[in-house]
Amino acid sequence: MTERRSRLDTLAVVSLVLCCALWGLNQVAAKLALTGVPPLTQAALRSLGAAALVLGWAAWRGIALFRRDGSLRGGLLAGALFAAEFACIFLGLQFTGASRMAVFIYLAPFVVALGMPFIARTERLSVLQVVGLILAFAGVAYALAESFTQPGHAPLQWLGDLLGVGAALLWGGTTLVIRASRLATASAEKTLLYQLGMSGVLLAVAAPLTGETWPSVWPAWIIGLLLFQTVVVTFASYLLWFWLIRHYPATRLAAFTLLTPVFGLLAGALLLGEPITARLLIALGAVTLGIGVVNTPARRARAAADAAG
Repeated sequence: MTERRSRLDTLAVVSLVLCCALWGLNQVAAKLALTGVPPLTQAALRSLGAAALVLGWAAWRGIALFRRDGSLRGGLLAGALFAAEFACIFLGLQFTGASRMAVFIYLAPFVVALGMPFIARTERLSVLQVVGLILAFAGVAYALAESFTQPGHAPLQWLGDLLGVGAALLWGGTTLVIRASRLATASAEKTLLYQLGMSGVLLAVAAPLTGETWPSVWPAWIIGLLLFQTVVVTFASYLLWFWLIRHYPATRLAAFTLLTPVFGLLAGALLLGEPITARLLIALGAVTLGIGVVNTPARRARAAADAAG
């Protein structure tokens, strides 16, 4: 399929649900693998492995990745932010649950919605969208308060939660850099390679500097978890996501990403036995509703789109 669709068809919906399920499972896979591979080492292996796969994919498809297009500065910055984001995620998973992390990192659309009006005047927020931002922020603040007042079995849960919020800020910042730089016109493969290559190198350097050591034993199940993160999530699902963006409306796709923290909560509870508290569910609902309102097109824009057919 090469044409652009105006609505989501069955293929798009099934692909989106699959992506969200994989992204939700990814937090669980990363947390489980922490028992055998230190956080920054694990993140570096994930990025470097996926970068190699992107290079192979591009070579097979004949996609030029190293042609000069003015995207280097933006690519290096996006890659550095991407590295910091995953450092926060993997370090944070040592202290908080995978289900909680999945909720906090999906504060990123809040950051993008807040920053986009400074990049594109056409994306100024309406009063209703500002209310949505406030609602999403209130939901995260409500969940964070639980970390300080009811830490449960993890006394440093608050630190893991804050690192999750930090990862969301960095993810949102990466998206804004991409939209505001020459990366906005670069191929999806080149944009992804910048992020994976840069983060892989930076994380690989940071790992020994922070005292991490290379694991002496590599059980098959650890290797399987790393392969799942590298091949299935970081390479295949990200390329599928970029393919969907090329062929379907971005605003409708964005709404589906709100399924990811739901899958993350379920995966954390079913596979790790993590508690799903009432406060966390309320926070998830507030974040989901708030970001959904923010992603609602303005009435005028919707009317113009309908008029255009």
